[in-house]
Amino acid sequence: MKIAYLIQTYKNPEQIYRLVHIIKKSSPDSFVLVSHNFAASNLNVELLENLPDVKVVSAIGGRGNFALVQAYLEAIDWLLNHKIEFDWLINITGQDYPTQPLPEIEKFLAETTYDGFFDYFNVLSEKCTWGAKDGRDRYFYQYWWSGIELAKWQRGLLKPLRLFINNIQPWLRIDFSYGLIVGMRSLSTPFNENFLCYGGSYFKTISRNCVQYIHEFCQQHPELIDYYKKTRLPDESFIQTILINSGLFNFYPRNMRYIDWTNSRHGHPAILTIDYYPKLIRDDIYFARKFEIDRDSKILDKLDERIMQTTVQGSYSK
Repeated sequence: MKIAYLIQTYKNPEQIYRLVHIIKKSSPDSFVLVSHNFAASNLNVELLENLPDVKVVSAIGGRGNFALVQAYLEAIDWLLNHKIEFDWLINITGQDYPTQPLPEIEKFLAETTYDGFFDYFNVLSEKCTWGAKDGRDRYFYQYWWSGIELAKWQRGLLKPLRLFINNIQPWLRIDFSYGLIVGMRSLSTPFNENFLCYGGSYFKTISRNCVQYIHEFCQQHPELIDYYKKTRLPDESFIQTILINSGLFNFYPRNMRYIDWTNSRHGHPAILTIDYYPKLIRDDIYFARKFEIDRDSKILDKLDERIMQTTVQGSYSK
């Protein structure tokens, strides 16, 4: 039983090094693929690749657009093309952290009858956590990205205009969350009664069979990639839509992660501090986010103690 960890990163190199080290300490046989945006920060590749089964690749950064999904797909391609052996793929970011010894999740995955663990729902249904209107606005419109970033005061000033335009008619949408973008309602979408649009959290644990299916589907249907490249927040729909519509797999509708979205704005969850520790040690939570080592390193120290307390040491040493 071998897990591949895809870590998508862009900031806090010290925190990235720490994350990779704790994964390799707790799970020496795992494979770690770091997909890093070098335009945002530098990263000492040699320091990481000196560890066994750790590889660093370059990725283009971006929020709200297709960049995150593109990096995910490129990572899948890399793993399969390099014939990396793994049974499960877990994607996290450089601001995630394990919350318990990784042999625990390895044991859990070795025994499960599910093919994956992630949130999912029909974006046009009442189960959509964003609301069906937002689900439609995200994925049934094709957006133009202006590249213009608006300051907080500018977003506040223009908010009444945005709400007026978005609520008075069905054809045009304006959004400021990730820069100024303008969307037109798509006259033709890839979605129908046999291919529904699904959404959910970007963070997933999926079997190798699912990874292989995504890889082959994208090769056979590049038009879906082209469509999603013009949607808003495609990372919260693209993979779910492919996997759920396949009808081939059995998924558990939770991703086994802890994220605090209380008072969240523009996709920024709460920064987890030592005060959150009691909430992170539930048996059904294996990872949590977001952590900021400069804001509170004590929570990471506490998690390290828990992770290593019962981890069976392998051949790897820091």
